[in-house]
Amino acid sequence: MTSGIARGIVAARWAIIAGFIAIIAVAGYYITQFRIDASADTLLVKDNKLYIRTQVANEVFSPDEFILLAYQPKEHPLFSDTTFKDINDLSEDIRKLERVKAVTSILTVPLVDNASALTGGTEVSSLTWQQQRYSPETMKTLVSGHPIFTDLLINREETATAIQIVFQDNPELREIEKEITAIQSTLLDGELTEKQQARIETLKAKADPIRQALTAKRKQEIQQIEDITQQVSERADTYLGGSYVVGQHLIDIIKSDLQIFGTAIGIVIAVLLALLYRSWKWVFFPLLACSVSVIITMGLFGMLDMRTTVISANFIALQLILTLAVMIHLIGSYREIARSHPEYAQKERVTDTLIDKLSPCFYATLTTSVGFGSLIFSGLQPVVDFGWMMLVSMLVTMSVSLLLFPALLCLVPKTEETREYGFLQSLLERLRTATLSAPKRVGACCLIVFLACAAGIVRLDVENSFIDYFDTDTQVHQELAFIDQQFGGSTPLDIILLIPDNVQNEELILTADMVNQLQLVQKAVEAFEATGSVTSIANFTQLAKELNNDKPLTEYELTSIYHLLDKQVVNQLVGAYFSGENEQLRISVRIQDTTEGLDRETFVSQLKQDLNTVGVSEQEYSLTNLFILYQDILSRLFDSQVKTLGIVYIVLGLVLLAIFRSFKVALIALVPNVLTTLGILGIIGWLGIPLDIMTITIAAIAMGIAVDDTIHFLHAWLEGAEKDTSSSEAQSASKHAFGHTGLAILFTTTIIAAGFSLFGFSDFLPSVYFGLLTATAMLMALITDTTLLPALLTLFVTKRRSQGSPA
Repeated sequence: MTSGIARGIVAARWAIIAGFIAIIAVAGYYITQFRIDASADTLLVKDNKLYIRTQVANEVFSPDEFILLAYQPKEHPLFSDTTFKDINDLSEDIRKLERVKAVTSILTVPLVDNASALTGGTEVSSLTWQQQRYSPETMKTLVSGHPIFTDLLINREETATAIQIVFQDNPELREIEKEITAIQSTLLDGELTEKQQARIETLKAKADPIRQALTAKRKQEIQQIEDITQQVSERADTYLGGSYVVGQHLIDIIKSDLQIFGTAIGIVIAVLLALLYRSWKWVFFPLLACSVSVIITMGLFGMLDMRTTVISANFIALQLILTLAVMIHLIGSYREIARSHPEYAQKERVTDTLIDKLSPCFYATLTTSVGFGSLIFSGLQPVVDFGWMMLVSMLVTMSVSLLLFPALLCLVPKTEETREYGFLQSLLERLRTATLSAPKRVGACCLIVFLACAAGIVRLDVENSFIDYFDTDTQVHQELAFIDQQFGGSTPLDIILLIPDNVQNEELILTADMVNQLQLVQKAVEAFEATGSVTSIANFTQLAKELNNDKPLTEYELTSIYHLLDKQVVNQLVGAYFSGENEQLRISVRIQDTTEGLDRETFVSQLKQDLNTVGVSEQEYSLTNLFILYQDILSRLFDSQVKTLGIVYIVLGLVLLAIFRSFKVALIALVPNVLTTLGILGIIGWLGIPLDIMTITIAAIAMGIAVDDTIHFLHAWLEGAEKDTSSSEAQSASKHAFGHTGLAILFTTTIIAAGFSLFGFSDFLPSVYFGLLTATAMLMALITDTTLLPALLTLFVTKRRSQGSPA
C-alpha cells in the first residue's frame, strides 16, 4: 500500500504542485483577515461565570475606560509651580484628543478644608486649583493624606502625581456589550438556549469590526499621549498605566514575536541546513516548503477566524520547525538512497524515499497532533484555542511535507550527494556501542538522572504576577511596576456587598449601619500586605470627619457630601460605589502585584474568612474583577497540567500500540518520552519557574514532537532486526537504526533546539521560558532516544550475540 501511494504522489507531482499554487492563492487572500486578539475573553474558559459576574458588576457601577499618566519630578518638588504648569499643559494637550471625555488631576478636583464649604451652598467646582490658583504650600496642605485622592492622583510618599485620562464609550459597542452581558447573565442561574447562544454569536460578529477599529484607535492614542509627554521629559519621568495600555503592549509584543522570531528562525534554519548538507537545494526547497506551510496556515486561520493570542504568538516558529522536522527525515533517506543507488533516476530516488519514510513520517505527524490535541482538554481557553490552531497547523504540515515537498523534489536534477560528517557518525557509533554492550548500566544511569530531574515536580508553583511576564528592561514592565508600587496597585478587585433590608432608606445613601459595615470590611482588606488602594463610601465618611474637626457628621450630611463629590469626581476616578436600584455597595480594591511572596489563592481564602469574621456571610457579597479572574486561571493550572499529560500519555500509548501492534514495543516507546516530560516539569520546579498558560503546554508539546524521533528510530530498529540475519538481532537492529535515522534525529533536534532557543531574546518572559524549556526538552529527548530507548530495545525486544560485545 505504501509503495502504491508513493508512486501515486510521484506520478501526480504536477497536479499536486498546481493544487498547492491554487491553495496558496486563496490563502494569500485570507491572510489579510488574520487577526491578533489580546482581549480578556482569550484568557478565560468559555462562559466563565466569574467573568460574567465581573461584566454584570461593571454594568451596574460603570467604571470608565481610562489611562493613568504618572508624573514624577526629577529635581523640583512635587508641590511646585513647575509641576502645576506641567500638569496643566499636559492636561490641555490631552483634552484635544478626539475620544477624551475628561482629564482629572489634583488641579481639577475640588479641594476643601472645612465642612461648611460643602454644606453652606458653596459651588464645589470653584474649589479647584484651576479656579483658585492655590499656592504650592496650600496645595500640599489640601492634598496630603487625602482619604479619596491618595493612591489615585498622588502617591503616599508625595513624590509623584497622576493624570487620569477618561475616554468616551462607543455608543454602539456599549449597547452590544450590554446586551451580551444581559444574555450571559442567565448562565449564573441556568443554561443558555440555542437561540440565546446564536444571538451572542451574532452580537460578537457585529461588535468585532468596532473593536478592531477601537484597538487601532487606542494604539494611536497611546502614541499621541507618549508624544505629548515628551514636552516634560527633561524635568520629569512619565509612566502610562491602564488595562488597555497593557493590552496594546501585548499586541505589539505578539506582532513583534511573529515577525522577528519567525524571520530569525528561518535564517537559523537556512544556516544550519547549509552547514549540515552543504548543498543549495537542501536549503532552498525545505525553506520554500516551510514558507508555503506558514502561508497556508495563516490563510486558514484568517478564513476560520482563529485568532492569535498571547499563547499562540509563536505558532509561526512552531510551524517552521515542525514542517522541517518531517522533511529532514525525508532528506536523510533520500541522500542515503542516492549514495547507495547512484544509477537511479530522480523519480526513482523520490519514490524509494517515500516508500521508506511515508509511514513513519505520517505516524510521527499523527503523534505530534496527539500532543497538541491534548491541549484542547486543558480547560483554559487560550490553551484550548492553541491546541485547535496547532491541529490545523499539523494538517498543513503533513500535506506540505508528504505531498508538496516530494513533488518539488522530483523536479530537481539528480546530483551526487555529499558524505555525512565523520565525527557525527563516530559519535553515534560510540553511543551505539555503549548501549549495546552495557544496556542495563546505560538504562539505569538514564533512569537515575531523569528521575532526579523529575523530583523537582514537587516544587512546582502556579503563583505568578502579570507584571513579571515582561522583562524588567521593557517599558511596559517599568510602567506597570511604577503604577503598582506608587499608585495603590495595578490589579483591580471589587467587593460587591448587598445592602441589608434593615438599613435601606430611599433618602439616605449612608446610614450608620452601612458605614460601620463598610469600615469593618475595609479594615479587613487593608490588613493584607498586598493591598494597595481601597475606596468606598466609607472614604467619604473619613473625609467628612476630617473636614468637621474630627467630629462625625449626621447621616444626612454625609449623604449630601457624597452627592456633591460624586457628581464632580468619583465616577470618573473609580466608578460608582452605590447602586440603589440593585441594592448594592461597591468597595474598589487594587492589589499590588509586586508584593514579595504574594499568594493569590491564600489571599482570597483568607479574605473570605476575614469577611465572615466581621459578620459578612458568603451570600451577602461577591468578589469580581481582574484579580479574581487571574487567580481563577492560576487555580486551574495544576489540574490542567495533570489532565493534558494524562490524556497525551494514554492516547499516545494507544497510537503507538496501533502502529507497532505490540504492547511491549509500545510501552518501551512510551517510557523515554514520559521520562522526558516528567524531567522537564521537574526542571521547571527546580528552577522555580512558575507554571503559567504557556509553560503548562511545554510537556505535552515536547512529548508530541519528541515522540516523532522515537517512532523513526524504533521503525528503523525493527526493520534492521528483520533484514540482517548474519549477526544478532540487536547488532543488526542497532546498526540500521543509528545508521539510518541517527543523523536525522541529531539534525532535527539541533535545528529544533536552536530555533526554540531564539525565544530567549523575547521581551515576553512566558515566550522566553517556552522557547528555552522546549529546546531543553528536545535535547533531553535526544538523549533518551539514543541511549535509554536502544538499551530497552536490546534488553526486552531483540537479542545480543552470546559472545559479548558488538563488533
